This record gives sequence, C-alpha cells and structure tokens, in this order.
Amino acid sequence: MRARPPRALPVRSTVRLRRPVDIWHKPALSAVVALAIPDLTLLALGRLDLILYTSAGAMCALYAHGLPYAARARTLPWVVLGMVASLAVALTAASLTTSTALLVVLASLVAAVHKMVCDATRIGPPGNLILTFIAASAFFVPQRPGQVPLHVALALGTGAIAWLVCMAPALVRPQGPERIAAARALEAAAGLLRSAPETGGAEPAGTAQARHATAAAVNAAWHAVFLVPVRAPGRAAARARLERLLVRAESALGDRDPVGAQPTGRAAEADRLSGWARELRGGRPLPEVPLSPAQAEELAGITAETTAAARTTAAGARGTVTKSHAPDDDGSGPLVLRHPAPGLPRGLRAVAARLAPGSPLLPIGARVAAGCVLAGWASMAIGVGHPYWAVVTAASIYQANTTLSWQRALQRTLGNLLGLLLFTALLPLIHTGHLAMIALALAFQLGAEAWITRNYWLGSVCVTPVALLLTGFGGHLPARTLVTDRWIDTVVGAAVGLACCVLVTNRRAADRIDIALERLAAAEAAAHRRLAAREPAGRDDTPEAGWTRDRLAGCLIELREAVDVAAGEWWQRPLPQERIALAEQQGHRVLAVLVRRLSTPVAAA
Repeated sequence: MRARPPRALPVRSTVRLRRPVDIWHKPALSAVVALAIPDLTLLALGRLDLILYTSAGAMCALYAHGLPYAARARTLPWVVLGMVASLAVALTAASLTTSTALLVVLASLVAAVHKMVCDATRIGPPGNLILTFIAASAFFVPQRPGQVPLHVALALGTGAIAWLVCMAPALVRPQGPERIAAARALEAAAGLLRSAPETGGAEPAGTAQARHATAAAVNAAWHAVFLVPVRAPGRAAARARLERLLVRAESALGDRDPVGAQPTGRAAEADRLSGWARELRGGRPLPEVPLSPAQAEELAGITAETTAAARTTAAGARGTVTKSHAPDDDGSGPLVLRHPAPGLPRGLRAVAARLAPGSPLLPIGARVAAGCVLAGWASMAIGVGHPYWAVVTAASIYQANTTLSWQRALQRTLGNLLGLLLFTALLPLIHTGHLAMIALALAFQLGAEAWITRNYWLGSVCVTPVALLLTGFGGHLPARTLVTDRWIDTVVGAAVGLACCVLVTNRRAADRIDIALERLAAAEAAAHRRLAAREPAGRDDTPEAGWTRDRLAGCLIELREAVDVAAGEWWQRPLPQERIALAEQQGHRVLAVLVRRLSTPVAAA
C-alpha cells in the first residue's frame, strides 16, 4: 500500500500560548525549595562546585505531583534511584575515559533509555528531559574514580530532601491530589454536557472530542481515587464522597438526562458539576451529592468491584491468583485501567511488557540514540566545547511523532535564543556574586515551571539561563563563549535531531491503530456478553462488569492516542479513517449502555 506523503508542518499553532496547567505552582515551589536547601548550604561551605550533583537529586521534586500522597511516596524513590543510577553511570564513564566521541555515544544511549522508560512508566511531566539533562552534563564533567561515591551520595541525599518536600503538603491537604483529579473530571463532564445537544439529533463537531476528554479525565480520576488507602474510617468516608462525585461525572458519558429527572436539565447539571469542582479546588468540605437510583446502583457495583479487587490482589500476594482471573483478557498486552483486573501485569512487569519486542517505543528509542549521537558528533566537528548541549537538545525534541517533534524543535530553538538574550542582559547582575547567581537560578526555575505549561518555548526562555548558571558554578568559561556554544549546539541539536526523526520513521505507528481496533472490538464483544449475561439470579458478576467497563474505556482512550500519534507521523500508509470513526462511535455507545446499566448483583437486589 502506498505511503502517505508528508503533511505540512504547523508554525502558528506551535508558538500559540495555552492556559496554564492548574497545578503548575506545586512542582515549581517544590523544586525551588528542594534546590534552595542544598544550594545555600553549599554557598555557606564554599563548595558551589558540587551544585550539579545536589541538583540531580533536588530536581526529582518536579515529578509525581499528580499522584495521591500514598502513591507519590512509593513513586518518588524510583525516580530518585533512576536519577542517581544515571548519574553514577555518567560519572563512572567520565572517570574512566576522556574520549569525547565515546562519551557522546554513552550519553546518547542513556538518553534513549530515559525516553523509553519514562514513556513506558507514564511518569508524566517533565518526563525524560530532566534526567537526560543532568546525566548528559555529568558525562563531560572531569572526574576521578575516587570522587564518584561522594558525588553520588550527594545526589541521593538531596533526593531524600526532594521526597520530604514533595510529601510535606500532605500535612496540610492530605486529599489534595485526588480532589484535583476529581475536579478535572467534573469540569470535563460539564464541558461535555454543554457541547452535546439537549435533545436527539446529530452531535456537534466538538462533542466527540469532549467525550474523549471526559472519558480520559474520569478514567484518570478513578485511577487516582483507587490509589488512596482506606484503612482509616475518615479516609474511607472521604473517598466514598469522591466516588459519588465521579459517578455523577461519569453519568455524562451515558445518560441523555444525567440527573434522571428533567428532560432538558443538561445545562443545569453542567453548572452543578462546575460548582462542585470549584468546591473541591477551594479545599472546602466534600459536598453531599445526590444520586439517581441507577447511579446509586453503579456506586454499589464499584464498591463490590474494589472489594473483590482487594481480595484477589491479597490472594495473589499468597500466590493463588493466575492469569485466568482476568476477565475476557486476550493476552494482547496490558491496558491502563482505572482499577486493573487481577492477573494483569503490574509494576515492573507492566513496564517490561510495554518495552517488549514489537513495542512502538523501540523506534522512538532508536531515533533518540541516533539523533543524539549524530548531534553530539556534529557539535564536536564544529569545535563546540560543550557537545552535551547538542545531545540534550536532540533528546528533548523527540515526541510521539514527526509533527510533534518538529513543533518541539521550533519551540526549543526559539526559547533558547530568547533565553540566551535574557542571560546576556542579566550578566552585570550575575557577575555580582554567587548569591545573586543562586537567587536568579531559583527565580528562573520558578518561571520555567510557570511558563512551560503555556508553551514549551516560553518555558525554555527560563530553562536556558538555569543551564548556563549551573555551568557557571562549576567552571569559569567566559560568558561570550558559553552563550555562543549554547546557541550553536541548540541549532545543531535541533537540526540533526529533526533530520533523524524524519529519516528514522516509526512504521509501527499505523500498526498500533490496527492493534487498538482489535482490542476495542474484543472489549465491545465482552461488554455485549456481560450485558446479555446479567439475568441469571444469584450470580455475583459485578466486579467483572466493572472491569469490562474499565477495559472498554481504556481501549477507546488507547485508540484515540494511537490515531493522534499516527496522524502526525510521516510516510505511513493511509489511515482507515472511516473504520476508526465507526469503531469510536460504536464503542462510546456501548460504554454509555454499560454506564447506565451497571448495577448491583441480582442476588443482592
């Protein structure tokens, strides 16, 4: 089949500003505090040459802010260990060889690993960028073998500080992350209700997009809520109220009348959902949410689902759960469900499954490795003294497809240029002393997190001075040399990286759509069987019904993500647009039926 020709690359939308993410201040303030503690300590000790190593651990404070605190406490140590391991590899290599060409290759391979692992774990922002920036820089820091243990220990210690800083808000708002997730779901559901017609007829063009956004937000919110432990009675009561809110939000996916009382009450229901979202964000007591009989039945089914999941998970810990416990599992791979069925891979096994041979992440890793190596070598050939900047630039532009990578390359180049101009303008202040440098670095870090959610190029305006300041703490290169090298490396890294992105095509992007369509068809068939099998009395199939619904929602989200990735990839075979549209329409209809008809087991009725 003939491949699709390249699409026109967007420019205007690439630099357009968006609304900032609602919780941008949380990682921003956490990073500033986690960086300020070791920075000021090193200033007092007169050892600012160690700031790169302490920054490695402190920068981990940027991660996992979307997770409830119990899950965050488990996730952040893995981020810190990944950062420390990468730093150890880089420093060890730097202490054993002085070959710049070899160090570029090693830094590029580490960057590829960062990209694939971060995508496989779905760790979220800032993804692989911070890990690659620190590790690539460390590859080119002069090092002796005897210094490596101390420097790694400094990173591990500041990583512990970052963990404490990220966990500290739990003392004030212990339910903050799950409340934010629920508020996002309520807001998305309100948007869906406002976009859909009051009565029958064709849906407006934006409704399908709003439906997908609502399904994703509700799915993410359920996943966050199910990560909250309920050992204490107070926590159980709070989680139960959040579940009632999510049931009300989820009803927007399935009910023409979400309230069950007024035939034209969609606008009023949207206003109620928005009001509850504001209460959640404002920290006010969780509202008492009335449910219709069908919604109350669904909540009872969810309670049975979570109870069964906890029971079978505990049994699995004793070695009694097998693959057969996963209802309707076709063995085609793990899905990210809001509450995974027993027997599906979890943790490290799930990450390994996403990186198995045939994974769509492998071509992305090959792109990163090839692009970073060639960018670093090109920088060396030009005579730039900091080839790791070219490596980091190339690694940073690789996104899910060619179109997104082009956008990131343009954003990175524009942001770095403006950041270099800003750094140059502030040189008189920077030269006043180390305290001014630390203050500026912290201010730029805050600004980077505030602006990067509006657009990557705007955040890069602040990221560039931070990188230059970190370099200034460890060396004494003239400012003109730093600025010139940074600009050359940015252009080289972006150009070479983008060229490799175009040449190393991801032919598996379209194949992923076929797999997603097959999974969706299987999930729909399982849903139809579940709906048809609800009549026999005494059969407690509520947990399986819940997992069937979750699997169908996950398949719809997975299909939309696969289509978005393949649509921006070059030299792909034509996408089956009609088949995709029909599959999504049918899938959403079946999901709506499941949402409406999911109820308690017949025996308990």
